[in-house]
Amino acid sequence: MYVGRFVIVGPEVGAYRVSSRSFPNRRAVDRDGTVTIEPTPDAPPSDNPYISYNGLRVTDRGAVVGNGSHVDPIAEKLQLGYPARDALAEPLLALDFEKDDYDTPRIAGIVGLDDDPTAEDAVIGTVRRDALLVEDVTEPTLVATYEKASPEAFDFAASDAAEAAREAYDLDFEHAVCAAGVAVDGDGFETAVVNE
Repeated sequence: MYVGRFVIVGPEVGAYRVSSRSFPNRRAVDRDGTVTIEPTPDAPPSDNPYISYNGLRVTDRGAVVGNGSHVDPIAEKLQLGYPARDALAEPLLALDFEKDDYDTPRIAGIVGLDDDPTAEDAVIGTVRRDALLVEDVTEPTLVATYEKASPEAFDFAASDAAEAAREAYDLDFEHAVCAAGVAVDGDGFETAVVNE
């Protein structure tokens, strides 16, 4: 099954995977708490605005995963002290679904929340042509751009960032390109990437 890009969010572990039929020449680059999705050196030139972005950003209040440019404003609002639900919902609503040929949903989640008034440990959300959904997460939950475009409980066993990236990459969904994982690690977060 092709579900496109997806995020998996749990209370202490999260992952983001790029799956792509159109732009497979991409990689995840870990830059000390920020994972950037970018074209590989041999990728053909493209002016597509949706293929390069930060797919994971760590803040002092939680780690944000997502499939596009909305990750940055979500992380910035979270860092500024916005409640997690609002930090997630406002950028999703403002940027809306991607204006491509498929009306691709924007998806995102926040892992490892502590003392937040709107969520216990994590939140997940999506904005589609027909809905904005933001949900509190108490167990691993997946949302994807296609086929699984509403958050749903998902069997995900990873307990650290490297396992999360590897497990997300290896899931039996078609056209895996790269993946990033994040996990609560003491008072902070650890991140990892898989490129193949």
